[in-house]
Order: sequence, then structure tokens, then C-alpha cells
Amino acid sequence: MPPASHCNVARYVTLRFPVLASEFGRQTKNQNDPRMVFSDLYLQLGESQLVPLLRTISLGKLKTFQMFDRLKTRLHLTKLNNESLKKIAPKVWQRLGNKEEALGQDLAQSILVSNLDMIKAVLDFLAVPHEDGFFAKDLEATKYLIGDWQQRVYTEFKGKYPDALLVFYVNHLAFELLESPAFVPMPQP
Repeated sequence: MPPASHCNVARYVTLRFPVLASEFGRQTKNQNDPRMVFSDLYLQLGESQLVPLLRTISLGKLKTFQMFDRLKTRLHLTKLNNESLKKIAPKVWQRLGNKEEALGQDLAQSILVSNLDMIKAVLDFLAVPHEDGFFAKDLEATKYLIGDWQQRVYTEFKGKYPDALLVFYVNHLAFELLESPAFVPMPQP
């Protein structure tokens, strides 16, 4: 159930979706730190995948989760609609290339809450306990992400969801929960 209109989305996400919750308080990593930073998830997908990811954003769900104005501000837009999301892609790509972590985090939150149906399906497939796509606050989800879980998820859901979205979510889970290297899907026969 989405938060009531008076609820703070950061508090709601913190309580219900720890994969996203860590992003609210995450500081931008030191530029000299060799570890992967959040914007690297987008950069590894490639510029050609940014527009398909932006197209998965649901403006209605952003409003439901009280994230519409936040994303509009983060993208430096006076008007946020589907057309402006497509047109802003080159500028967003440049900002992500400059390691603008806050943009990457807000964009990820927008993409993920817009695609909770996919998240629920993936978590069900992996047998990760959840409530409508949201983890329990104290859940240790890493024990469910074993073996070749990324490839199994990709193989199961390829064609059911946009490739860019599916690879983004698999990499997001790995980054947030395992801090593992990026997943590149194996070609299917």
C-alpha cells in the first residue's frame, strides 16, 4: 500500500524497501575511492539504454509515492512529462558521467517504484520474502542471492520486461546488497 499523502516518502521507503532506503542517506563516495559508485550502474548499461530506462518511469506512481517534484527538481525541469524525460536523456547522461550521485539515486528510486510489478515477480522467483515488492526492515536478503541468480533472473524474465530495466534491477540488487561487480547477461541460444 502506498504511503498516505502526509507521509514522508523517505521514511516510508526506509521502513519498507531497504534496497532503496540506503540511497536516502548515502553520501557520494570519494572520487579517489576505487569502489563502484551508484552512477556507474547507468554508465555500465551504456547511453543507449538510458532512454528505455527513462521510458519505464510512471508519472502517476511518482505522484503516488510523492517523488514527482523531487525528480522534476533533480532533473532541472520546469515541466516533467514523458516527452521531457526523453529529451533530457543526453544531459542526464552527461551528469551521470560526472558522477552526480544524488541524480543517480533519485533516478533509480523513480525507476524502481514505477516498476514494482517486475520487482515483485523477480523477488517471488528468487523466493525472497517481501510485501508487495518491499523488504521487511530486518530481512537479510543476501542469503537468497546465491549462485548464478543474476543469469537465472535474466533468463526467466527476458522478453517479459524491457532488457534495460531488467539488467538495471539485477545490477541494482547486486550493488546494494552484495557490492558485486556488474552483471552482463549471457547470450541465449
